[in-house]
Amino acid sequence: MELGTGIRGSLLKYGPAILMKWIFLICISSGLHAQNAQGIDSDSLSVDDCIRYAMQNQPLVKQLKLNEAITSQDIKIALSDWLPQINSTAGVQRYLRQPVSIFPNFSDPSGPKVQVTTGVLNNSLLSFTATQNLFNNEVYLAGRTAKSYRLQSEQTSRSAVIELVVEIHKAFYDVLLSHKQLELIVDQIGRLSKSLKDAYSQYKNGATDVIDYKRATIALNNAMSQEKSAQEAINVKSSYLKQLMGFPNAKNLILKTDLSSMERDVMLDTLEPFNVYDRIEYQLIQTNLSLQKANIEYNKLSLLPSLSAFANYNISYQSDEVSQLYKRNYPYSIVGLTLSFPVFQGTKRIHTIKKANMQYERLALDTLSTRDEMNTQYVSAMASYKSNYATYNLTRQNIEIAQDIYNTLKLQYNQGIKSYLEVIISETDLMSARINNLNALFMLMFSKIDVQRALGKISVDY
Repeated sequence: MELGTGIRGSLLKYGPAILMKWIFLICISSGLHAQNAQGIDSDSLSVDDCIRYAMQNQPLVKQLKLNEAITSQDIKIALSDWLPQINSTAGVQRYLRQPVSIFPNFSDPSGPKVQVTTGVLNNSLLSFTATQNLFNNEVYLAGRTAKSYRLQSEQTSRSAVIELVVEIHKAFYDVLLSHKQLELIVDQIGRLSKSLKDAYSQYKNGATDVIDYKRATIALNNAMSQEKSAQEAINVKSSYLKQLMGFPNAKNLILKTDLSSMERDVMLDTLEPFNVYDRIEYQLIQTNLSLQKANIEYNKLSLLPSLSAFANYNISYQSDEVSQLYKRNYPYSIVGLTLSFPVFQGTKRIHTIKKANMQYERLALDTLSTRDEMNTQYVSAMASYKSNYATYNLTRQNIEIAQDIYNTLKLQYNQGIKSYLEVIISETDLMSARINNLNALFMLMFSKIDVQRALGKISVDY
């Protein structure tokens, strides 16, 4: 009776697991309409679909676009100083006590000078001023570097987006790997459940002792525990993928799980040469170098004068009576040029130029170290890819061998030739071979992404 109860207990434990799996699949299927509401047309998403969704919905991508727009506005603000600057001012004032001027006494030149009150009590002035920069080193620099600053902003955004795309690739395949591992565990549970029934039947028939049945129960319980852990791992990894995509966490996310196409896509041309200029980071450093060189020119141009033209037109209203203030005006105007020349500022300009040159040299050295670092990244990524490719091919052979061993031992066990312990060991070997092959395939895909990243072959449209 104890053994019968044990079997029923194990099957009762396994039955709810299968039921929960089907409920899980049904819930996922019901979420497809919610995905369509988010602008996803297909029932399941490939990695390219995830990337396209992220390019439209990821807050980081939107922030990067705003950063580019802000940079564009900053450039326009700087270049606007080339246009005429027109200002106007208006004011009104009343003397509480009028000013006094001292004049000679023209009727008695030898006599004392006389005090004369000047001006009127009420004054109002309306002034229009226009200035035009003819040469200014700051505005000149803005015009020279506008294209480079736009390029710098674009390259900075593209570098960040490439990192996001790489993370989405890896997160996608990480979730997919966990799904495939779960499928293998579920298949294993099915085999172990059948083995449990066989072990119990043979025990009841007196062909084996209770040890085989208990071992089968332990193996099944361990597999069911692994199934629960795999399901929780999928939830965590899916949440991270949703975060990278900007996908609502409350929505269900279904991924395409076509391993055959993945096995085709995992191939890579290992003879493709490495060119550091294909890396967006290196391109960004080159842009920064050009901007730093322009900064040196700017500091040298600070020795030159600034030249601007101006024109003023003023309308003056004057009257001792407030009511008569705006009855008559006295306009006057002026035009001219302003030349501003920095004669002496201590040694500030000399040291500023030296500092700018040092910064350029430091950035140039950083370019060399970054180039070497990128080459190391490529060599490391390619070595990892080749190693994982060899491992993947070997694990495929191991699956075939482990499957043959398991089938043979299972048949011999049913005939009473082999012990159940050997069947369990062969089952474990088969499961390990499948898991190792699956891990090798995904590690190969991860290393392929790293190689493409190192080659600068990750292209994005955002």
